[in-house]
Amino acid sequence: MDALTFDQIQLLLAVIDEGSFSGAARKLRRAQSAVTYGIQRLEEQVGLALFDRSAYRPTLTETGRALLPRARRIAEEAMAFRDQAKSLAGGLEAEITLVLDAMFPMPPVVSALRAFSERFPTVQPRIYVQSLGAAAELVLNGTCMVGLLPFVFSDKAELKRFPLLSVHLLPVVSKDHMLARLKGTIPTEVMRQHVQLVLTDRSALTEGRDYGVLSPQTWRLADLGTKHAMLVAGLGWGNMPKHLVADDIRSGRLKMIRPAEFQNQNVELSMGAVHLAERSLGPATQWMMKHLVDASRKSSP
Repeated sequence: MDALTFDQIQLLLAVIDEGSFSGAARKLRRAQSAVTYGIQRLEEQVGLALFDRSAYRPTLTETGRALLPRARRIAEEAMAFRDQAKSLAGGLEAEITLVLDAMFPMPPVVSALRAFSERFPTVQPRIYVQSLGAAAELVLNGTCMVGLLPFVFSDKAELKRFPLLSVHLLPVVSKDHMLARLKGTIPTEVMRQHVQLVLTDRSALTEGRDYGVLSPQTWRLADLGTKHAMLVAGLGWGNMPKHLVADDIRSGRLKMIRPAEFQNQNVELSMGAVHLAERSLGPATQWMMKHLVDASRKSSP
């Protein structure tokens, strides 16, 4: 078995797929005797018959059927190895690393990754999700090639930025929260009497900086999913991306409120794709950047 070759695996699969030794010979452009000998040699190495030759056409034995899935996996991995080696030799990256801010909408990311996987099947995406300054830090320190971030957290000279979309923030509470009973504009002094759920992180970029915080009573959370769950549970009020709470508002689980502090503001975050200005991007990463920018332009009114 030490001398088992990829060529033998190809011979085995060709006979199976074509249904005969002669068909495999035509497909592989070899003499039928060479195919027959190759299969016989493989069976000798395995120590078991792989084909039943008693009928007009060879059929797999029970052993052959058991080994077939593994043979196909070997062939697929070998082809993937060849394709990736060829891509790497041509300068294509082995991996593309992206970091998403937790508030960035997923549909455009999913669409881009679907198109990316079809265009670059040998390049593996590695996706990080962070909040606030922590996402920008992963681009600044070189961990990630591209960041999809709010511009307010990526206003650094070292970063090259490309506008993509805006995320609207809505102040919401559970339908059972005391603030949900109030109609119209809610004075700031009233808002300050209630717990505000605040998204935070431990990055140096946003350390000590608060955004849209009105209440001295704050619960600070590093995860947007946790914040959402606590809002629905009625543990406080907070600002959330519209695309993440639209269904909750329609169903009545959450209710929009109108803090006086936000009345004259269009509370939104401008989002964009960023990368280190001095970093040379590979062809797959360049394609991803261009695809995201082009897609955002097409979707703009």
